[in-house]
Amino acid sequence: MPPRLPATMRAAVLHGPGELRVEERPVPTPGPRQVLVRVDAVGTCGSDVHYYRHGRIGDFVVEAPMVLGHEPAGTVVASGPGATRHRIGQRVSVEPGTPCGGCAECRLGRYNLCPDMVFYATPPVDGVFCEYAAVHEEFAHAVPDSVGDEAAALLEPLSVGVWSCRKARVGPGDRVLVTGAGPIGLVAAQTALAYGASEVTVTDVAPRRLALARELGMQAVDVSRTPLRDLGYEPSVVLECSGVPAVIGEAIRSTARAGRVVLVGMGGDEVPLPLAKVQNYELEVTGTFRYANTWPTAIDLAASGRVALDPLVTHRFGLADAERALTVGAEDPTAVKSVVLPQK
Repeated sequence: MPPRLPATMRAAVLHGPGELRVEERPVPTPGPRQVLVRVDAVGTCGSDVHYYRHGRIGDFVVEAPMVLGHEPAGTVVASGPGATRHRIGQRVSVEPGTPCGGCAECRLGRYNLCPDMVFYATPPVDGVFCEYAAVHEEFAHAVPDSVGDEAAALLEPLSVGVWSCRKARVGPGDRVLVTGAGPIGLVAAQTALAYGASEVTVTDVAPRRLALARELGMQAVDVSRTPLRDLGYEPSVVLECSGVPAVIGEAIRSTARAGRVVLVGMGGDEVPLPLAKVQNYELEVTGTFRYANTWPTAIDLAASGRVALDPLVTHRFGLADAERALTVGAEDPTAVKSVVLPQK
């Protein structure tokens, strides 16, 4: 029998920069082809922190109270009309965007570029720092028992790493440089190794993050001591995950002839481009925007152990302390990834 569901739930709602309140809201009713997911874990992302601090990211402005969070995992507790994909009790990782399905980008399989994408915690759409969420059944991905709740939530950032490696066409023999040892950089680096890269080097200035990169099997370089130009080799692939404009330029200058540079981190709106290097070396420089069709691969990488997600989680908070999840990164130098546990 389906579990008895409450009429209301708690949600952490952003009312303005630095103003997050836990409130009671109705438990959503799943619509056609939707399932209701009890949210068991939600990863915090840099975008959540940015909205919390500034109330906007570029053109996306929080103009009304909004629930943050877009990296959820949980358990299916109810189904809407026509939803047949999941049984009650199925554990799922939730892909946070629902595309329209009918535009040119969707029809070409590039649904991450759908202009009508509905994406959690992107104004004006509520996110999942809450106890329950209604999800289209196609974007609730079943996970095996070998993938825990926190790791299932981190399949979202892992999907960013998978998409980045696909864009870079990482394969056997590639020497990969990953700039930035935050959660995205660490999963992108592990994915590059899983894709067959012969060498993966991660750079940062934070000692704990560099140590974690080494523990996960990568070479790690402190660029406050060793600049990129002194690495001693030219990578064939650069995954730029820091978003720091100066690092972007240095990373491009370090790339080998005919190399591929994928800009993953969110930095300034405009950065200087070393154009002579791009032209003379025939470099490919591209950006990434979210992901498409990545969850099956991400689940396989996590379930097989080729990518380790649990070591990235350094802090856990109940829903009442969701604000701490958004601020601990600036206060604790050991912080890598915070997870909100809405049922606690």
